[in-house]
Amino acid sequence: MKNQKGFTLIEMMIVLLVISVLLIITVPNIATHNSNINNKGCEAYIKLVETQVQAYKMDKNTTPDFQLLYDAGYLKSPNAACPDGTKIEILTDGTVQMSAL
Repeated sequence: MKNQKGFTLIEMMIVLLVISVLLIITVPNIATHNSNINNKGCEAYIKLVETQVQAYKMDKNTTPDFQLLYDAGYLKSPNAACPDGTKIEILTDGTVQMSAL
């Protein structure tokens, strides 16, 4: 008989079992942290917009809206929402907060 090299069916089943267990452990963990990641991203975007509002106020002596910030080149998008879709607004004093809808 020839000496054939390769994996047996049992070895393949064990590898698939190990991969399955790893997936079962990691997928729910990622799903539970998804909302936390979105919140952190929104907080960071709000701080970025607040910084750009302050820079615009120092340059122009007026409180801008999102369109003015975009037109002047302070923001890359005139979108008034966080990356996860949460709407935000610029108040008259220059602070930025999530919209209360």
